[in-house]
Amino acid sequence: MSYTKWKIKEEAVALPEMLEGGYSPLLSAILHARGYDTKLKADAFIKCMPSLLEDPFLMADMQAAVSRITKALESGEKIAVFGDYDVDGITSACLVADYLKARGAICEIYIPSRIEDGYGVNSAAITRAAARGVTLIITVDCGITAIDEALCASSLGIDLIITDHHECRQELPVAVAVVDPKRPDCGYPNRDLAGVGVAFKLLCALEGGHEATLEKYCDLVAVGTVADVMPLTGENRYIVQKGLKKLNCAPCPGLCALIAAAGLEAGSLSAMNIGFALAPRINAAGRLGSADTAVNLLMSDNAGKAEVFAAQLCKLNRERQELEAIISQEAELRLADRQSGEPIVLASESWHQGVIGISASKLTDVYKVPAIMICLDGEMGKGSCRSYGGFNLFDALSYCAPYLDGYGGHVLAAGLTVARDKIDDFRAAFCEYYRQNPPLGEPTLDIDLRISDAEMLSMSCIKDLELLEPCGSQNPRALLCIEAAQVVQVTPIGGGKHLKLKLSAFGQTYDSVYFSKTLQEANFKPSDCVDVAFCPQINEFRSRQTIQLVITDLKLRGSDKAAMILSGGEISKNLASPTREDFVKVWRCVKCAGGQISGNIQHVFKSICPGMQEERLAVCLKVFEELELLHLSFDGKTLGLHLREDAAKVDLSSSRILSSLL
Repeated sequence: MSYTKWKIKEEAVALPEMLEGGYSPLLSAILHARGYDTKLKADAFIKCMPSLLEDPFLMADMQAAVSRITKALESGEKIAVFGDYDVDGITSACLVADYLKARGAICEIYIPSRIEDGYGVNSAAITRAAARGVTLIITVDCGITAIDEALCASSLGIDLIITDHHECRQELPVAVAVVDPKRPDCGYPNRDLAGVGVAFKLLCALEGGHEATLEKYCDLVAVGTVADVMPLTGENRYIVQKGLKKLNCAPCPGLCALIAAAGLEAGSLSAMNIGFALAPRINAAGRLGSADTAVNLLMSDNAGKAEVFAAQLCKLNRERQELEAIISQEAELRLADRQSGEPIVLASESWHQGVIGISASKLTDVYKVPAIMICLDGEMGKGSCRSYGGFNLFDALSYCAPYLDGYGGHVLAAGLTVARDKIDDFRAAFCEYYRQNPPLGEPTLDIDLRISDAEMLSMSCIKDLELLEPCGSQNPRALLCIEAAQVVQVTPIGGGKHLKLKLSAFGQTYDSVYFSKTLQEANFKPSDCVDVAFCPQINEFRSRQTIQLVITDLKLRGSDKAAMILSGGEISKNLASPTREDFVKVWRCVKCAGGQISGNIQHVFKSICPGMQEERLAVCLKVFEELELLHLSFDGKTLGLHLREDAAKVDLSSSRILSSLL
């Protein structure tokens, strides 16, 4: 993702009491920047005590759920666990089913097919379960919007217990128990549990305590929690921390096999390894309609069989990557003539339903608007929605509900079902809601600390950052920035998909890597002066450890105020107004360049009028745009200029911009 703004937290200092407590200057300053501004607060966060685990019976309907499940166990009823086809849903289902089977229950797992069944609980599956003698269904990571399905279960004599963590609508399903921390009447302190976290709390309530359940299942709970991008603070942080320890020492056979198949080494796994290596492979099964492969892996107690399932998941993940590339290319071709600023709503019969969510995410990054991609099958379509800039998808879909057959999800990601002949109406309503409720703003990069000397980037300081783990949502890896670094060298790596850089700052040279940035996309070159935002890490190669900066964003210096002017920001009253000679010079330079220039803002400025003050040059361009002499496009980094062929002779004094300066 590209960021139009950086927000560097107020200057934080290394507090003496933290330094005396053994924290490095770098970690101390970062903890201070994140609000842990005393040693007591810092210790509580870093040490992450078991007291963070909340009482499961604080959740609404938990007692009713425990009573009904206990009755089913005692009477030998047949139980079905209904999950979802993503990592959270699959780990949740395996967690609950394994526990119930260990308690002697006759239990089966049902994971809907993304392609045939769609998201969540469905009446056809409930009917089939009733025919097999199921009398109790427990949903995990789904069910909170299953109003009609709950009535279907009741009509068939099946009791329903819903456990979920998604947003609730005004009406809740009628069930024996509806356990969801997002219920308005739920008093549970942690509203940010994953679906697997809610399922875990159900088992803790059944067991009468956390300890044994956490010891057995913390690896599964950690994988589901990280994969669903839940905040890694408080209770979630403690659970994931415990889960990582188990993943690194003694994971269940299925996860052990998957770790090996993914090319990872147990012993040094982090939350990032879960998010970028394990989760995509488990997700691939559900995306391509083979969720049972993932279930078989996680439920396996045989190492040999687990290896086979793990290999199958890796193969499915490669297929998913190939499909995603094809779909993304087709979507971008169709958007060549789109109206700028409108949210994206696309539909196609050729897309694979399990992959469109990933493609939608990429479109939001490229076009900086919410994106919805709909896979059509006959007269119906199933869509995946991704937000941008904090836009609330759930509220938007609620507004568009008259045109939808169904929808559900979170604020930033959701799913929907829509009839083919309603797509145009839905698109119009969605765009109307977007215009009336625009997102809060462009993506802002939150930076913990501005580095001002080489001492803060010592080997010992960077190693100390490991204490922040597990890192993820709301507890990201430490993000630092260096201002006015010099680019020494730029080298393509990974077949040209990534860049390796050497940066000079504080009299030191730092090896850096910029992932998913090609040489063609790079807006910098050797000798450029840049600001760089990065996560520091220790790189080990042939038993030698070196410091490496993993770049998150990089921007050329000297163009900030000019960029603000080009983006339509207020022009400083202290700026000297461009002279007539300035305007003539800029106009001639643009014409000499063929009347059309595009590229990085600093490079465009240098090619037009090297030496002219950048703010004054930006004002000249904005005046030309205002007077309809040229087309100007600017996305925060790339500047495009195109002289209008129909431009008429104008009087500069008619410019409102110039009048305001004078």
